Amino acid sequence: MANPAFQLPIIDLSSSDRISTAQSIRQACIEYGFFYLINHGVEEELFQRVFEESRKFFRLPYEEKMKMIRKNYRGYTPLYAEKLDTSLSSKGDSKESFYIGPLEDIATVGKLNQWPPAEQLPLWRSTMEDYYQRVLNAGKALLSLVALALNLDEDFFEKVGALDKPNGLFRLICYPGELGNGDQQIYGASAHSDYGTITLLAAEDVSGLQVCREKSEQPQVWEDVHHIRGAFIVNIGDLMERWTNCLFRSTMHRVVPTGQERYSAAFFFDPNPDCMVECLKSCCSESCPPRYPPIRSGDYIEERFRLTYI
Repeated sequence: MANPAFQLPIIDLSSSDRISTAQSIRQACIEYGFFYLINHGVEEELFQRVFEESRKFFRLPYEEKMKMIRKNYRGYTPLYAEKLDTSLSSKGDSKESFYIGPLEDIATVGKLNQWPPAEQLPLWRSTMEDYYQRVLNAGKALLSLVALALNLDEDFFEKVGALDKPNGLFRLICYPGELGNGDQQIYGASAHSDYGTITLLAAEDVSGLQVCREKSEQPQVWEDVHHIRGAFIVNIGDLMERWTNCLFRSTMHRVVPTGQERYSAAFFFDPNPDCMVECLKSCCSESCPPRYPPIRSGDYIEERFRLTYI
């Protein structure tokens, strides 16, 4: 069951009124778990370059892409290799993707990234590295406002080590326009919630993204999320929901096929893997005790990925 699109809150990252902006973020994260982010420091021209280079890569011959098959969650993932809704009996999701991890060395992590050959795609690596750094900066700025939204000091996430070399994972995604014939329902991305803290999603103006605000209700109601030019679609992930003792909502979402090829770029802004995630003092009380035990961020994310791939 699907409803018409609903209007998500729009958050201006450049606003000088940080308290009012933080209050708007708090309301959006409690009510929706999703919002639009504007004036974030990533120019429209860079978005276009990212999608142009992404399109070039995904249109390479299959054999060329498979030379960069995913290792250590870096590199290429072919069609149907991932199934986000593990309860489905159907084959995996109808999408190809390419993962890029942190650019600087965290032990050997920075060396795990794979890159298309420069003679094949000469502008690819520089474009993606530029974009990665810009979105990482936007994520850090946003997280300081999230801290204020949680009635914490704005440098809280820095003080607990979350921003000490955060584990950002950047994912380029291509959803094919044509689907094979079959009786089973195929999704571009089956119903899921994201694993980490916050996701900053850029997408071209092609429909398909839907959210389900009340995942426990039956029948589920799916609402379309419209594109706003130049805006990120930001959503809360499961780790942030856990951190906030379920105050902030990690909302279920999916991508349904529309018959059009669709490109998106998702940046999963996650803490340093060694950061301990435990219930925030501002999110618990005697009447609302912590629901989850403390956990190391890297252990939580690793286990969620392990369950996803076929």
